[in-house]
Parts: sequence; C-alpha cells; structure tokens
Amino acid sequence: MSDGAREQPEDGRPPADEAALSARLQRLGERLDQAKTSRSPGIDQASRRSDNASGFALGLRLSSELVGAVIIGAALGWLIDRWAGTSPWGLIVLLLLGFAAGVHSVVRSVNRGTPMDDRG
Repeated sequence: MSDGAREQPEDGRPPADEAALSARLQRLGERLDQAKTSRSPGIDQASRRSDNASGFALGLRLSSELVGAVIIGAALGWLIDRWAGTSPWGLIVLLLLGFAAGVHSVVRSVNRGTPMDDRG
C-alpha cells in the first residue's frame, strides 16, 4: 500500500525532518553570504596573479641559467678545441661541466628559498 513516497500531514506542513533540513540549508546559505561579503575579491585575485607571475619569472630565470651554462660550456670547449687542436674532447668535457654547473646553480637557487629544517 505504500509506494515509497513520504506522506505529508493533513494540514499541508512538511514532515519534521524536512523542516529541519530546510532550516539548516537556510542558515548555511546565510553564512555563505556573510563569508562572501567579508572577503574582498580584489585582494584575492591580485595575490593569485602575483603568485602566478612570480612562479613564471622563477621558472624562466632557472631555465635560462641552465641553458646559459650549457651554451657557455660548449662555446668555451669549442674555442679550446680550435686553439689547442684537441677536437672533440674540449667540447665534450666543457659541455658536461657546463651542464653540471647549470644543474648546480638551479638546485642552489631552489634550495635558497627552503629553510634547512624543512629539507629533512
């Protein structure tokens, strides 16, 4: 005889659990409205843009340090090979040294912002 639908009281009011749920939802909506008005959206967006820009600048700087070290190492190796006639050993050795120096520079720059306690 019951088709799964909730029966409402004859006076047209919703059951007590639905009334309690409606009241909780209304209070939640009011609290969300208060939180939205107390928060200033301009400051939040500006700080997010600033974080994105500083992250992009850091990535650009670190990648240019790495690429620059490799190019300088290769150029010095090529010059030494031309001057001393030791082709291709100067280029290979200084290219690898340039790569190692670039990686060292990037790691040092990244670790500079991290406190020693946090690196575990």
